[in-house]
Amino acid sequence: MNGAESLVHTLADCGIDLCFANPGTSEMHFVAALDREPRIRGVLCLFEGVAAGAADGYARMTGKPAATLLHLGPGFANAVSHLHNARKAGSPLVNIVGDHARAHAQYVQAPLTSDILGICRPVSDWLHQSSAPQEVAGDGARAVAAALEAPGQVATLVLPADCAWEEAAGPAAPLAVPQAAPVDDRTIESCAAALKNGKRTLLLLRGRCLQQAGMEAAGRIAARTGARVAHDYFAPRVTRGAGLPAIERIPYFGEEIVERLAGLEQIILVGAPPPVTFFAYPGKPSWVTPEGCDLITLAEPQDDATDALVRLADALDARAPGRIVQLARPDMPAPGALTSAAMGAIMARLMPDDCILSDDSLTAGPGIQASLKAGPRHDVMFLTGGAIGDALPMAAGAALACPIRKVIAASGDGAAMYSLPALWTMARERLDVVSIICANRSYNILNIELGRVGAINPGPRTLSMLDLRDPVIDFVRQAEGMGVEASRAETTQDFAAQFADAMSRPGPRLIEAVL
Repeated sequence: MNGAESLVHTLADCGIDLCFANPGTSEMHFVAALDREPRIRGVLCLFEGVAAGAADGYARMTGKPAATLLHLGPGFANAVSHLHNARKAGSPLVNIVGDHARAHAQYVQAPLTSDILGICRPVSDWLHQSSAPQEVAGDGARAVAAALEAPGQVATLVLPADCAWEEAAGPAAPLAVPQAAPVDDRTIESCAAALKNGKRTLLLLRGRCLQQAGMEAAGRIAARTGARVAHDYFAPRVTRGAGLPAIERIPYFGEEIVERLAGLEQIILVGAPPPVTFFAYPGKPSWVTPEGCDLITLAEPQDDATDALVRLADALDARAPGRIVQLARPDMPAPGALTSAAMGAIMARLMPDDCILSDDSLTAGPGIQASLKAGPRHDVMFLTGGAIGDALPMAAGAALACPIRKVIAASGDGAAMYSLPALWTMARERLDVVSIICANRSYNILNIELGRVGAINPGPRTLSMLDLRDPVIDFVRQAEGMGVEASRAETTQDFAAQFADAMSRPGPRLIEAVL
């Protein structure tokens, strides 16, 4: 057994059942070993960013890591943006990064020689380079254990090619992983007392407590105490819709956050940090907690926030379920030009129960989301780290994680171009994903930000840098060229008919929605 085989078998023993791969020469022994391990499914990705984004989507929906297989420093660098998103999401993820053989690494003139650890470090919570084939299996077990540390970490193992091809002793046993820490009783009692003091209060949630059990406990607390319940704009995953307690979403723009939080006297943080603005703006504060508002921590990100909410609800004798979202399937919008609000209404009317939405629709997002909040119950995954283009890759990962659930990806046209090869993987794996490209033919968010940052009176050259109409991107032809059925919608009637058809049969499918 060589080092690569010992590593692959170890990963399987540790519960890894999926590997998103974009391999090169230094990973060939790992690829061969993967082919002989039936417990791990290899999924080919044509771009490393797709592999990372798909692993993120898989982790958000399963709570466990997939592996990625990446090619040396430059290959890992291609994945960095979506690994950044995964790290911000607290997603467990294991990267296997092939490197030059140890003796070859001395030749700095070799084209792919790089500071590989320096490239990997900024987006890796755990980072190690194997130094001998006999150590590879143990290193793999430690990588999986590190990825599973609460709330979830990005673990990166650099594997020199000769450590993969030389003889090794065999696989290593899985390591014990500490569970998320329970919150101590004193903290529960302190937060219960705070919720009884009559102050205007917001519970701010993030992490796994935004799934059903945590949401229901938060709803009970809100019904008992009058506290509001919210999640931040870039929450990794939220289970919401009909039958669940209502929850607010903190806005994107700083002045809107200030207005939404105005008057609060205390914010109880449940696996969430205090809110700040996405960017700094001239003359505007980045810190948006109201002056004099107390920040109280119920649970840190590494704590068991769901358990803390349940225990807090019990301590308050909070039994009523709170304000439950009633299913509202909107009427079909009037015929006419397509808008994001019309898209959201059509989606809320036609999408099935228990689907998954991967949302990176940027400026189209508020219109789409307005109707979905009261639509059928579903899980939504948001962009967490600001590195756009993750909607399609995350949707692919979610479809592999939950193969019996319909998956919808909503992406801006500029964002979609970052990770369009995800469509090829969807076609290759025959994934049930409907990709909606919100095509406004511009980097519209940057048009908005021009004035917000004080860049007044932009000239024609500046405006042209934000315009995507010369040439117009034909997403239908691009999708068809990668094996995905595609169509274009320019009116509400077009979109309604195409979306209904996409919901009625398995994907993959793409709809270019022209706004």
